[in-house]
Formats: sequence, C-alpha cells, structure tokens
Amino acid sequence: MVSADSVPQYSELELAINMFVTEFHKAADNGATMNTTQFQTLVSKQMPAVAKTVENEEGLGQVLNQMQVESGQNISFGNFWNLINKQAVQVFSTMLKEKSVKCHCLLQ
Repeated sequence: MVSADSVPQYSELELAINMFVTEFHKAADNGATMNTTQFQTLVSKQMPAVAKTVENEEGLGQVLNQMQVESGQNISFGNFWNLINKQAVQVFSTMLKEKSVKCHCLLQ
C-alpha cells in the first residue's frame, strides 16, 4: 500500500518543467528531435507570441539561429530550451518593467 506521504508533491516550477518536456516530445512524435514543421506547430499551439515571428521563412530562420540550430539540422530539446530561456527573460522583463527589475539569467 502506498501512503500519501510517499507520493511526491511537485511544485508549480517542477510541473512547468514537466510540461515543457512533455509538449516537446508530443510535438516531436516522441522522437529526440523535431523538424521545423513540427516546431512551427508546437509554437503556434503553445507560444502565440513567438508564433507570429515564425510564420515566415525569415522569422523562422532568425528564431532557429537564436536557438543555435544550424541549417538543415533538426531541433533538439537543448535547442528548444534556448528559446524557453530567451522567452522567460523577455516575459520577466515585460511583466516587471515598472518595477525596474532586470533579469540577467543565462542558460550556459
């Protein structure tokens, strides 16, 4: 019998991280990487602010470059995480602009 104490209680942050991983793998058809079409579908469903940027080839190329994806290369979770990092910093900056708080978070 499993007691309630042995079931892990996940924080909102842990649940959000799990959501990123789950959505990536769902978009990649459970593969380790995804192609640009799968990426555009993921972004259009889950990241509407980025979706406007990747609607055309030029914008898609810029986003892929920011994610450190080389031409013709599939997108790994590490590449995707680069985008998440960039978006997190932008959202933080936008939401706290009036408080003059700056985020210098970098994914290394």
